[in-house]
Amino acid sequence: MKFRSIRAFLTVSLLLSTLNSVKAQKSNSQNLNISFLLDLSDRISPAKNPSGAMPYYKRDVEYMKSIERAFVNHVKSKKIRKLNEQMQVFFDPTPQDPAINAFSESLKVKVDKSTTKASLIAIDKTFSDIPQKIYLSAIKSNKYFGSDIFNFFQKKVKNYCISDNHRNILVILTDGYMYHVDSKYVSGNQSSYITPTYIKSKKLHTINFKSEMVKNKIGFIPATTGLKDLEVIVIGINPSKTNPFEEGIINQYWSDWLKAMGVKTFYLNGAELPSDIEPLLQKIIG
Repeated sequence: MKFRSIRAFLTVSLLLSTLNSVKAQKSNSQNLNISFLLDLSDRISPAKNPSGAMPYYKRDVEYMKSIERAFVNHVKSKKIRKLNEQMQVFFDPTPQDPAINAFSESLKVKVDKSTTKASLIAIDKTFSDIPQKIYLSAIKSNKYFGSDIFNFFQKKVKNYCISDNHRNILVILTDGYMYHVDSKYVSGNQSSYITPTYIKSKKLHTINFKSEMVKNKIGFIPATTGLKDLEVIVIGINPSKTNPFEEGIINQYWSDWLKAMGVKTFYLNGAELPSDIEPLLQKIIG
């Protein structure tokens, strides 16, 4: 009887080990399609939004590097003949600075069976240099054109970020607030934007903010539908300090919005130090 129990335990353990192995192999076999949407609003301005530990634009740069490293690690784990991976960077609206557009072109990455080891090293170098140049160019110009995240989801996300036979991941680097002068819509208690002032106008300043949002149908207007094949990672949420519940409110806005558009898997992260969040990003991408 004792022998049977041990044998049963070993059988279950072997089965679980096999299932985990199959799951890992399935994850490694997926083709990655990673897109970045960068919010180059004045949130990245060291003068307007200083941060003692690390400037917010530098955090963005390091987040991008972390995801690129996870991408390259994924590539290295796959059989060469199965490689069909890609990464790209988007802005909305298109920057007026030609230099930024040129920089973003160099961040378009395509990896297939013809990709060499030298090419992977070049990807590392590109993501070590170019993202910082994009942010510094925007800061130097002092012309922050903002980010029309609503418009991007409404008109572009399906065509730009979803590719057949890929695991499609959109990484949005933003502080969590959404506003652009060209996409300012309101329908009842739903809107295409949120700002600290707008949140304050909705009187969401108590611990019961979630029930208030549900009761009064407060949230974002869905920009589109049918995004079941898209995963979303939001990094950099940085709430106003005037409302202790602001971060929870922002997260609720985003959660409800992404679900309404059909996104099944998403991650909402604060403006953490890159070294703290890298293990999580590696786990998500890997």
